[in-house]
Formats: sequence, structure tokens, C-alpha cells
Amino acid sequence: MSVARVTEIIAGSKKSFADAVEVGVARACQTLDNVTGAWVQDQSVVVEKKKIKEYRVTLKVTFVLKD
Repeated sequence: MSVARVTEIIAGSKKSFADAVEVGVARACQTLDNVTGAWVQDQSVVVEKKKIKEYRVTLKVTFVLKD
């Protein structure tokens, strides 16, 4: 039986929420082994001068621990 852990990360993108998710998952996979999934817990934007400057997502990333 495997044991998994969930960690929270925040990622941002100047393009879109979808791109922020891609950036976050890609970065998590660089640091964590055995990433099996992620879910978006929250979304927000940074507004500057009446324009969206950055899209941000808070992700819960699941990875399986090594035996």
C-alpha cells in the first residue's frame, strides 16, 4: 500500500489561470517525485492600474512517498 502526501503551492502567470496551473504543476514536478495529481483550491488576480497584472492559483499537489 502506498502513502501519499499533499502540499500547497501558489503559482502565478501573466497569461491566464490555466497557465498558472501549468506553471505550478511543472515546478512541483521539478522538486517532488511521484506527483500524481493537483487540484485548484483558490484563484485570485493581482490588479494594477485597473488591469489584471497576474493570475494566481493555490494548488494542492499530491505525491506518493517512496517506500
